[in-house]
Amino acid sequence: MAKDPVCKMEVDEKQSKFSTTYKNKTYYFCSDSCKKRFDTTVNNLKSTGGGICYGVRVEEEKRAKE
Repeated sequence: MAKDPVCKMEVDEKQSKFSTTYKNKTYYFCSDSCKKRFDTTVNNLKSTGGGICYGVRVEEEKRAKE
């Protein structure tokens, strides 16, 4: 069992329909709304330089110069 990082609900990884991967770690969610909250917060933090998203450290993604 995994814990939804947003609402802290226990989630069965094998049965969960909602997951996302960040920095090579998969996070499982109880619902699409929890997943969307997580993804939106991660994306917002990436664009502002980073921070903490539901206990997950988010850092700004460095873009390679072309």
